Amino acid sequence: MEVDHSPSPSPSPPPSRPPPLPGYFDPESSGRREEYRRYRKRLSSSNASPLLGSSLSKSSEARLLYDGGSIPRRPNAGLLLEDIKQEAQDYSNLEGLDGSRMFSSAKRRASLDGGSASDAAYSSGRQTLKPVKMEDDMYLPHEGETSFTMFASLLDSANQGLMPFPDVILQFERTCRNVSESIRSAATGKLRVVEDKLMQQKAQLLLDEAASWSLLWYLYGKENEDLPGELFVSPSTSHQEACRFVAADLTAQLCLRIVLWLEGLASEALDLEKKVRGSHVGSYLPSSGVWHRTQRYLKRNNNDSTIVKHVDFDAPTREEAQLLPDDKKQDELLLEDIWTLLRAGRLEEASELCRSAGQAWRAATLCPFGGIDMFPSLDALLKNGKSRTLQAIELESGIGRQWRLWKWASYCASEKIAEQDGGRYEMAVYALQCSNLKRVLPICTDWESACWAMARSWLDVQVDLQLFKYQTSRSDERQLDDDMNGAQNSVSPESWPYHVLDQQPRNITALLQKLHSSDFVHETVSRACREQHRQIEMNLMSGNIAHLIDLLWSWLSPAEEDQNIARTLDDPEMIRFGAHVVLVLRYIFSDEMDDELEEKLVTVGDLIINLYVRYLFSEDQEELVGVYASQLERDLCINLFVEMMELRLNSSLHTMYKLFLSAVEYLPFSSGDASKACFEEIIERVLSRSRQTKPSKYDEDFSDVAHQHHLQSLQKAMVIQWLCFTPPPSIPNFQMITGKLLIRALMHSNTLFREFSLISMRRVPELPAGPHKLLAILAEPLKQKENLISLEDQEVSDNLQEFEDWNAAVPPDMLSAEENDQAVAAAKETLELAFLLLKKDERPWLDAVESSPFEPSQPIFLELHACAMLCLPSGECMLPDATSCTALTSALYSTANEEDMLHRQLKVDVQVSSRDPCCIEVALCCLAAEGDGYGLHETSDGGLLAAIMAAGFKGELSRFQPGVSMAISRLDAWYSDGNGSVESTAAYIIRGLCRRCCLPETILRSMQACISLSAAGDSLHDCDKLIELVGSSESGMLHLFSQQQLQEFLILERECLISKMEIEEEQQLSSDS
Repeated sequence: MEVDHSPSPSPSPPPSRPPPLPGYFDPESSGRREEYRRYRKRLSSSNASPLLGSSLSKSSEARLLYDGGSIPRRPNAGLLLEDIKQEAQDYSNLEGLDGSRMFSSAKRRASLDGGSASDAAYSSGRQTLKPVKMEDDMYLPHEGETSFTMFASLLDSANQGLMPFPDVILQFERTCRNVSESIRSAATGKLRVVEDKLMQQKAQLLLDEAASWSLLWYLYGKENEDLPGELFVSPSTSHQEACRFVAADLTAQLCLRIVLWLEGLASEALDLEKKVRGSHVGSYLPSSGVWHRTQRYLKRNNNDSTIVKHVDFDAPTREEAQLLPDDKKQDELLLEDIWTLLRAGRLEEASELCRSAGQAWRAATLCPFGGIDMFPSLDALLKNGKSRTLQAIELESGIGRQWRLWKWASYCASEKIAEQDGGRYEMAVYALQCSNLKRVLPICTDWESACWAMARSWLDVQVDLQLFKYQTSRSDERQLDDDMNGAQNSVSPESWPYHVLDQQPRNITALLQKLHSSDFVHETVSRACREQHRQIEMNLMSGNIAHLIDLLWSWLSPAEEDQNIARTLDDPEMIRFGAHVVLVLRYIFSDEMDDELEEKLVTVGDLIINLYVRYLFSEDQEELVGVYASQLERDLCINLFVEMMELRLNSSLHTMYKLFLSAVEYLPFSSGDASKACFEEIIERVLSRSRQTKPSKYDEDFSDVAHQHHLQSLQKAMVIQWLCFTPPPSIPNFQMITGKLLIRALMHSNTLFREFSLISMRRVPELPAGPHKLLAILAEPLKQKENLISLEDQEVSDNLQEFEDWNAAVPPDMLSAEENDQAVAAAKETLELAFLLLKKDERPWLDAVESSPFEPSQPIFLELHACAMLCLPSGECMLPDATSCTALTSALYSTANEEDMLHRQLKVDVQVSSRDPCCIEVALCCLAAEGDGYGLHETSDGGLLAAIMAAGFKGELSRFQPGVSMAISRLDAWYSDGNGSVESTAAYIIRGLCRRCCLPETILRSMQACISLSAAGDSLHDCDKLIELVGSSESGMLHLFSQQQLQEFLILERECLISKMEIEEEQQLSSDS
């Protein structure tokens, strides 16, 4: 509806909807702002969204206002190397200047980076989403950008408080329209018939979604309109009273908003049609006058009694005659266009069309009382201004009387045209003015038109009933009461709106039921009620939000047998709509909602959002998942991120980094709120699950068991990569978070090194790939350790020292045994590193001296749990069964003396793993004692539990199969109370166990290296040092050797002595000669 811009003392009317892109960064508008929910004002004290809770402390300006002018800096060397490799591969694939080849390489880069949104993913701030621009064409879909990215960017802006949610709803609508228009224009004339039809259907679905967003804005986002008091005259007019009534009555306000919504949709459709096809209403109008064919016929001679004798506008009715068919057809076309404009709320355009067609009298029937717009809206009130025409008329005849006369006249005209079987659109135009639904609905062949006609008619009747109260005659009022109760009444304007009252719905539910009934509406209308977005809109109109959420989930929920996170979903657009409508409704109803609605929005709403996150993940849109996953309930959010991180563990570093950014930017690093998920909990869950035994499938003969367990070490090590990414500097406490991640990486790496060292201690199996992977991942972050972590912290210093020790203990990777020089150099390097570890004075390697946090008065138990594989001396896997588990239990018991078993309440339990049939689960438990669980543990050997488990790892159990050892997969130790609840970790047990197993093996390997070097002409001086070290009482090495290890050491000592004697003999012979 256009605004009259003629000079008037009244203020110019504001637009019916806010401008598309208001100034969100206006400092005046960034304070207190008004938010509305269904016809009632709400005043918010903050621009912050309640969806984020306490997580809105992020520096959002740095994230969103990145100008793109600087080159994004890769925060990790691994990411930079991947870029270089990819660029090299792209250039190597170029052949000349072949355009198709160049474009294919560009596609590969886009695929690697996840689309245009990831170009800024590594710059400072939240750059995974495209920043919200402030231009009018910002939501036109650019290359590589989808509606999913645009919706996420808009929602992110709203969550950060940069854009009010009502405006976000409008931008959702605009986005759908622009994408739909883009699809239509891209598909025109470029696709085959079937493909073109599919694209047109997709474009139409987006328009349907835009309509649903528009309705949501009209019902829950549109402000309550305060009527300006300066426009009211005294005494007030019927139109002003009608506007006042509609503004105050909730039912009338609902009808008004539905009418405005449907008229807005029709107006958008007209604009789109004009833009696409270039057509416009009224283009056929002649220039030779009104009914010019009938005029020429009358001038020649008119002896036909069925043809009118005059050409005034009353002639057809007065003479009960017809126009010539051509003029009648042209009149029907004119009236069809008038109906189209009225349907779009363009009353002024319809009136102007009548005048341009030479039928100004029709314009007068549309806008009576001197062209006043009688629609009860603020726009009409502002447009009319302080016009005194209607006031003057009603001062003479009484308020509302002329209104009723106009309605009654329109009613009579519509009925008369219907009796004479006149034009359908002429009948509908008159019937619309008087709420005569039975004459309007026959031409409403689509759902929107039928709903508009009913809502418009119902609104007008409510206004008429309100104005009826202003009649001075109380007898008329009593008469109307009798009529409404069924009394007989004559047709007269005084009894208006009795004539059409029985055609109107009594409430919104009745209106929607009429739309379903084919007895009242066209068949296509009732059929359209079954369409998805029509059902959504009807639930919004009725306010049944709980049913709407259930309805969305019934459409979207996957089958019970199909819960795969990476499955392709059939209706991604509806999933996107469902997720966003849930989030918007949570905001709208954040202040107050009943228990049922709250349960639906939280439980069912989380299921819908979770489904959408899984869809984005399956489409490699990792940069978007954080926007939505952060809105989920705590446990669901954590489980979802853990699952996604596990699935992306073997992906490229770019892909992993996108997912890392989604988590660290949209979730707080740590949270004091138990109901909120945080990044720290996610990482801890990922680290914990990575060490769990995974369900495995082996060959039928189980020949690949050892190999698969060897490869699992690589997967364990890869998890450290999540801790080595650099967070964006824009997040709060960036330095602290980076340091915490590095410290946690050191701690977890040491845990893995202890397990890996126990895997490779027998020197028969292949060295696991995990240690070298750990060292490679942590090499780059540790270069910045001085800037990130404080070495004054004893725990940090200990973990860093242990990591450096493991770095020295891990033998060089991929040694060449074929080239003698390299083999000798490698042996010397291994020997040098071993001596550095074995002769450390300040803090011995794997020092397990630790003070217990518990007092002897507290009954504390020590527990050690391990998952291991039984290995034969050849390195092959020995499949466990109940018999072997029982035998192993007895063998482990036998390693302890009877006094320890009784006084320390030793318990041993061995079972076949439920996850992996080739592994066993070993659980040891004993009571703490002084020096082992209480006080200071000075022996550094891990105590009783470490001694028992060491015998199993070394394969020296006296009552078990000789040579069978346990290859560790996972190892944990902790303090617990009598009920089994974990109190704290007991790291000294694990370090002591590693000391019992690793130090003797390191010495034995060094002895072997010495003997091998002697064959290459090297001296055996290092061998003497090792013998002296083991024999020294100060080193405490001797008691770490088992009987078998000590025998092997003596054999090596004997070989060393023999080699020394041979060398001396050769030297003696050479000197004699």
